[in-house]
Amino acid sequence: MPSDHALRERAIQIVKKLRIATEGMEAPAATQIVQKFGRDPYLVLVSCVLSLRTKDTISLPSSLELFKHAKTPQAMLKLPLKTVEKLIYPTGFYRTKAKNIHAMSKEILERFNGQVPHTKDELMSLPGVGSKTANLVLADGFGIPAICVDTHVHRISNRLGLIKTKTVEQTEKALQQILPKEYWSEWNKLLVMWGQNVCVPISPFCSRCAIADLCPRVGVKKSR
Repeated sequence: MPSDHALRERAIQIVKKLRIATEGMEAPAATQIVQKFGRDPYLVLVSCVLSLRTKDTISLPSSLELFKHAKTPQAMLKLPLKTVEKLIYPTGFYRTKAKNIHAMSKEILERFNGQVPHTKDELMSLPGVGSKTANLVLADGFGIPAICVDTHVHRISNRLGLIKTKTVEQTEKALQQILPKEYWSEWNKLLVMWGQNVCVPISPFCSRCAIADLCPRVGVKKSR
């Protein structure tokens, strides 16, 4: 395994190349929410909950539809649970998601004076919020450096040979060691776009990959 310094330098090169290569690609749902509504931790949080186990192409329209009716914890709790379920129905697991959105809205009002908490532990104390969601809210909702590890980040970071991990928890810790903090929040956005369009799970498009010269293609058995 290369030294941490060598890995750090390669990771920075990857970020710089992907910034250019992803221009024109559709941004992840959370990024689009911020672009549309500004940096609002509550809206980022709710959109993250809706995106769990669902593609952005489905969760984003549902988020936008829900936000037509409620954009604050107070307004969300005024919506009957059945109404929330109906509005987010396309996202799947809609009953659980609606229940969690109501429950987290109630806790934000009662425990945090109506403000979404800005520490990982406090965010994870909310119903339905795991490490991935908490980190994305910190990064996109508050601008606090955090590495959100989803399936794309886990897969591609290992494929690039930057880390060698088996779980998303291990991936987050390993990336924190080699990625300078200024790139933590950006890493998710860039790798999600790259993972959706080029570095797909099966048979990635290595022949047209902008970072092919920086990638040892760990675990890639077949490519295009």
